[in-house]
Amino acid sequence: MASSSFRILPAFSLIAVSVLAAAGTSQWVYFGPDHKLRYRTDGRGNRIMDFSFAGFQAGGVKLPTAPVAKTLSPVTGDNTAQIQSAIDAVSHLPLTAEGLRGAVLLRPGSFDVAGAVTISASGVVLRGSGSGDGGTAIRLTGSPHRFLEIRGSGTWDAVADSARITDAYVPSGADSFHVDKAAGSHVGDSVLVRRPVTDAWIHFMHMDTLVRDGKQQTWIKAGSFIRTDRVIRSISGNLIALDVPLSDSIDSQFLNPPGATVVRYAFPGRISQAGVESLRIAAPTQDVPITDKQYTALMMDAVIDGWAKDIAIQETQNGIVIGAGAKRVTLDSVRIVHTVPHSGSAAPADFSLSGTQIFLSRCSVRGEGTWPIVTQAQVTGPIVVLNFTSDERGVAPHQRWATGLLVDSSQLSNSTERTPGIAFSNRKTAGSGHGWDIGWAVAWNVTSPFLLVEQPPGTMNWAIGCTGKPVSAGEPSGIFDSPNSPVAPASLYLEQLRERLGQ
Repeated sequence: MASSSFRILPAFSLIAVSVLAAAGTSQWVYFGPDHKLRYRTDGRGNRIMDFSFAGFQAGGVKLPTAPVAKTLSPVTGDNTAQIQSAIDAVSHLPLTAEGLRGAVLLRPGSFDVAGAVTISASGVVLRGSGSGDGGTAIRLTGSPHRFLEIRGSGTWDAVADSARITDAYVPSGADSFHVDKAAGSHVGDSVLVRRPVTDAWIHFMHMDTLVRDGKQQTWIKAGSFIRTDRVIRSISGNLIALDVPLSDSIDSQFLNPPGATVVRYAFPGRISQAGVESLRIAAPTQDVPITDKQYTALMMDAVIDGWAKDIAIQETQNGIVIGAGAKRVTLDSVRIVHTVPHSGSAAPADFSLSGTQIFLSRCSVRGEGTWPIVTQAQVTGPIVVLNFTSDERGVAPHQRWATGLLVDSSQLSNSTERTPGIAFSNRKTAGSGHGWDIGWAVAWNVTSPFLLVEQPPGTMNWAIGCTGKPVSAGEPSGIFDSPNSPVAPASLYLEQLRERLGQ
């Protein structure tokens, strides 16, 4: 985090930020007479987005159970080769109608693993026999390494000419816009909405004044694009509707030229229906700088509809990484424990999140000295953290403009004024110009001793129904709605999901 200290805001500052709702009711999302959610918009139509599309198969779908195709018992010494060989064998099996090939089942016992294991084919699952005592234990040995990578190959490849978005302004939370040409586009096409990074927008965000040790810092490079990965839901004339709302606004005043565009893409190397479940991973205890090699648990990238569930992790640093090419990924009951505090000035992150439509449910971090959850650069939501618990710190977007994060019904204990449990902020020159780390983020019914919620230019961040003391790092405060009084629904994500898919 930035080195600047935070200060507690006096109570009257909250009233200056927003007109507070009655106790227990949000002014931004609330139940109407029909007991359906209503959403307040600002003068430009921006609203809190529908986060319910986060997770495996866009939310509300039970994780599949792959049939067992290979069963392994632990062998003396390194088990890397036998696990990888079984995964490779299953990877060559035919796909079922459900998109599964099969699971490699690890019997109860302790598997020493001295090298990395990789799942690089669709429909393959690595499954243990339980994450508790009497289950499957992965014991990382040898030099520091990552246990498992679930990843395809390649990246997005444009397969058609782009269409220019012609609306002067597309609000955050919207799911449709007009283009200059829709001919050649079809319902079901996978598309990238490309939001350009321009000098005008960087200046508007006050991110062209970052100087550290006499050197200009680059927040986001002008001429690059922030990509939002979506599917076309409908086309009416030149109006295109997407399957999932946008997590950021598109303002032509700052983005033209060249302007925002939409383009059809292919991602042939991206794998699907792959996961890991029901085991525990134990690493040797380390307290090393984050620049040193580390024992880590899992990396997922170039995957759609992937998952990790019922995983217990001990002592890793930077344990879980979700890459930019990941989409519709669920992490369910992934629990990380540290018995030795990390003492470095730069703390590792237990859950490092990129990609889109990422869902963390019932995950937790115990121990000191890490950042439990961070988002990385240019991440577009929905990203949902539901029922998360941590002993120290909490959810702290890290750098360079993520959008569309919901932290929902979470308990973030023992945070400090300097390391708040929620930190939606301008990190300024920290980390060579991390700057504004997030916009359009919501903390909903979160409990934490300290809450840092700041307001980027042209954007909103919210703390709704949250219990804790607001702190400031010098930027305009975000919206504190129903402070210290939890609101209905208890979970925004679950209510949005129920209204979209049914009871």
